[in-house]
Amino acid sequence: MAMGDAHFSSGRRSRRVVVTVVVFFFFWGLISLSCAASPDGDIIDCVHISQQPAFDHPFLKDHKIQIRPSYHPEGLYDVFENKVSTENNDGTNAITQLWHVNGRCPEDTIPIRRTKEEEVLRASSVKRYGKKQHRSFPQPRSADPDLINQSGHQHAIAYVEGDKYYGAKATLNVWEPKIQQPNEFSLSQIWILGGSFGEDLNSIEAGWQVSPDLYGDNNTRLFTYWTSDAYQATGCYNLLCSGFIQISSEIAMGASISPVSGYRNSQYDISILVWKDPREGNWWMQFGNGYVLGYWPSFLFSYLADSGSMIEWGGEVVNSEADGQHTSTQMGSGHFPEEGFGKSSYFKNIQIVDSSNNLKAPKGIGTFTEQSNCYDVQTGTNGDWGHYFYYGGPGRNANCP
Repeated sequence: MAMGDAHFSSGRRSRRVVVTVVVFFFFWGLISLSCAASPDGDIIDCVHISQQPAFDHPFLKDHKIQIRPSYHPEGLYDVFENKVSTENNDGTNAITQLWHVNGRCPEDTIPIRRTKEEEVLRASSVKRYGKKQHRSFPQPRSADPDLINQSGHQHAIAYVEGDKYYGAKATLNVWEPKIQQPNEFSLSQIWILGGSFGEDLNSIEAGWQVSPDLYGDNNTRLFTYWTSDAYQATGCYNLLCSGFIQISSEIAMGASISPVSGYRNSQYDISILVWKDPREGNWWMQFGNGYVLGYWPSFLFSYLADSGSMIEWGGEVVNSEADGQHTSTQMGSGHFPEEGFGKSSYFKNIQIVDSSNNLKAPKGIGTFTEQSNCYDVQTGTNGDWGHYFYYGGPGRNANCP
């Protein structure tokens, strides 16, 4: 159970700690078999797979963990039968997580990023900790100014709709966008959506984000999210509530990913695949060339218990207009799509999973952004990248006051 230079500690069961009149839940109260101190200040606890937060859900008390998906999408090798590559198929360097410098978790455990007291204190309430704001979803073809001002969220996305979707995949380069206000964030992700864009929206999301409010720094971090009621009461980031069941001992949700792409410099990609197991019905997530991270049980959802009705890929920021002007929080690289490779951020080889469990190129790709002078998106197709798009922007500029 060696963990490099990692230090070890014993943990205790979750307990409630009262701070003034507020009750906080400290996740490091879980039974931690060991822990690794990451160079960025994170503590990664190695928790036995059967003790993870997912099993706090009342429907999961007697759940038998599905150790591997019944099927992978056709056209994708079975990662359980192949060794993980440290290089992407196109020769660019693959990304790892920063905490790996000081250790790894042993088999039969999962790595969980330890929640710090100050992170919970930054939240508007304990109930809202680890949750997105209501109405934070991109709604194509609806650039209602009142909706934009109410939610403060802006997007630059590509999307498909009009069919039943059983998963999505993409390769996206990773950046470290600058954030103007601590309560703002910048992310790039895949959305798998079901239902209407009302109170019943189901969403599964995965990608990278910079969120000072959530994590206390400006590091670029791998994240997931889910909701079954349009971000109202259900769902959360990463493992901050019950729901997502992790099986991987290699990758920590919410941990920093490194290195990141540089302007006119080396580009670093991550690949993300989310798909529905056609036998068990659970939604699985794979990161990179070989890390199957875990799954969202189908019972968490209403519409997504069957299939998705829309897939979206792209970026999202919060525009709080703290000084009465548009935020200067960057999306992606902070540069507009027309600058192209090495300067702008991109998604490439975007695909959907169809009803036959095949990975396929999407048909009828649309694009959407609320304010193209602030953040924009441009699509294209070629032999190496398949269907792709560049996206992002600087936020406030001469044309985006």
